[in-house]
Amino acid sequence: MSVYLHEEDLPEGVLAGAGPIAVDTETMGLITPRDRLCLLQISDGQGDEHLVRFAPGSAYDAPNLRKILGDPDRVKIFHFGRFDLAAIEYYLHVTAAPVFCTKIASRLTRTFTDRHGLKELVKEFLSTDISKQQQSSDWGSPSLNDAQKEYAASDVRYLHRLMAEFEIRLEREGRTELAQACFDFLPHRARLDIAGWPEEDIFAHS
Repeated sequence: MSVYLHEEDLPEGVLAGAGPIAVDTETMGLITPRDRLCLLQISDGQGDEHLVRFAPGSAYDAPNLRKILGDPDRVKIFHFGRFDLAAIEYYLHVTAAPVFCTKIASRLTRTFTDRHGLKELVKEFLSTDISKQQQSSDWGSPSLNDAQKEYAASDVRYLHRLMAEFEIRLEREGRTELAQACFDFLPHRARLDIAGWPEEDIFAHS
């Protein structure tokens, strides 16, 4: 298992196979148009994680990465995909669909708790502790330290296994179809965030 850091794009041929890919992003903050995309993490679940770093002022011209993210035949696995999809759409100009979001799956199946963070899910399902210490670090720094790289890689390392567990639970609870409808809507929810409706529920009566 290795973590690879690339600048501005994936090398040609990396992750060019088939099957689901796990994706996560790191940005300068939580407001997508203001806080630039600094890092995108991606993995095919075979043991390696690839980190793509974007410099300040980047044109985000990443044809190899965009091709994979936009592949309609490959499921993109996220945890809280709403945020990552918005960053990818806004900066890379690609819709990373179809989608499976482990946070939505958790909310639909683990209704006995309000703890749906990645750390809690990895601990419960995979008996593994992951550190969130670097979550709020400076992802725009000229260089990433080893702790940042490991944190970023861990955000995609377990998503394939979590998806497999949640597929079983969604089927068990009779919520697979409902989950899929949520996943299909998620890119549109991300576009609403970008367009200025981040908090308002447009389906609400008032």
